[in-house]
Amino acid sequence: MGNQLFQEARRFVEMAKSADPVERDSVVSKAKNALSSAFANSTVAEQRQLQEMQNELEQIQ
Repeated sequence: MGNQLFQEARRFVEMAKSADPVERDSVVSKAKNALSSAFANSTVAEQRQLQEMQNELEQIQ
């Protein structure tokens, strides 16, 4: 099954990338929270991927 928090973070980041501008701030906030929760409970490899997702979020804000 894998890391549930990691999967949730990935899902929220994808939602933020495709969200319409009216909803983007809310979805980005949820994605950041999910990334934060996932980071502490992830492997080093997952943490690298989470950092890349964080960078993607910063680019769409």
